[in-house]
This record gives sequence, C-alpha cells and structure tokens, in this order.
Amino acid sequence: MKVPVLNINGKTTGREVELSKKVFGIDPNDHAVYLDVKQFLANQRQGNAKTKERSEIKGSTRKIKKQKGTGTARAGSIKNPLFRGGGTIFGPRTREYGIKLNKNVKRLARKSALSMKLKTKSISVVESIDFKKPKTKSFVDFISAIGLDAKKTLIVIDGLNKNVYLSARNLKKSEVVSDSEISTYKIMNAQHLVIEEKAIEKIESNLQ
Repeated sequence: MKVPVLNINGKTTGREVELSKKVFGIDPNDHAVYLDVKQFLANQRQGNAKTKERSEIKGSTRKIKKQKGTGTARAGSIKNPLFRGGGTIFGPRTREYGIKLNKNVKRLARKSALSMKLKTKSISVVESIDFKKPKTKSFVDFISAIGLDAKKTLIVIDGLNKNVYLSARNLKKSEVVSDSEISTYKIMNAQHLVIEEKAIEKIESNLQ
C-alpha cells in the first residue's frame, strides 16, 4: 500500500512510499499481540516485595516458657509468627514476573500491530525529522502541522537524534523512539504513528 510522504511542515512532497505487505499488510493475529503486550507489561513489574519469615528473624531459639502449667498456649520460640516481632506467615517473596516469548511470535505481533494501524489509516510518513537545537516548541509546531496535536503519537525516527528526542521529552502525548526500539505495546498504546521515511526500510528488514 502506498502512503504519501509529508515534509516537516505537514505538507505533501508529491511522493509516495510503498509499504511492504509482508509487514504492514498481513492479517493481524490478535493473540500474538496480546501475548507480546502481556510480556512487555510483565517485564515492567518489580517483584521486590519481601517479608521476613520465621527462619530469618533474629532472636533466641530457647523455649521461652515451660510447656505446661502456665494457663496459656504453648510457645516454643520468640520468633513465633503469632508474637509481635515474629516472622510473617505466607508473606511475599522476591520473584520475577517476566515471561518468555518466542521470537517469531514477537515478530508476528509487531507486524500485526503495524498492519492494524495501517488499516485504520493511523500511519503517517514524514520525509525527515530534525531540529537545529532541542526545543519543545519546534516539536509542538511539527505535531500541529501534521494535525496530531490532540492525539497520542508515537514518532519513529531513523537511528538516534538527540535534538528530536529532547524536544519531545516533556510532552505527555508524544514519544520518540528509534526504528530498533519499537515494540508492540508502544505501537498499540499510540493513537497514531509517524514514521521517518528512512526508518521504514530498517523496520521492514528487521521484521521480514
């Protein structure tokens, strides 16, 4: 499918770019997208919650009172979970929430996400994105010129461009990533994709 190429001022250049059907035109696999997004979100979780169990509490191991004749329940250790300062019963332990996912499934998920965006006409191609110096106003003007100032936008650029990244850093609705950093979650989380023309070839070569 051909998509018109815009310049940084939001006007058409008169050229069109052909997007590969193998990447942008497949039948989306919803389950692959679900799994990839699930993995991304799971990997963000920090399983650091931890409480001390009975064996980890510092304290004497002697029997604190005789077994019988006290009129109260038996107690063998000051570390008893029923006592104040004792161990925690069934408390949380450090753990990893991340899940493993086949590379082919991840590749299929990204292609499915891109195909979904293209079907809904939520992809724009820009000739080149660059600023002389980092300036948020320059980026806001660029987004407004394309007509996306009210939408959550993901901008995919060719390689690293510090000026573009710093210009968009303070904006809640815009995120800048390089062609190698795109993920299924970021694609699906955005309402619209803006891709730099040079980045398309790299994206297609990585996913085919």
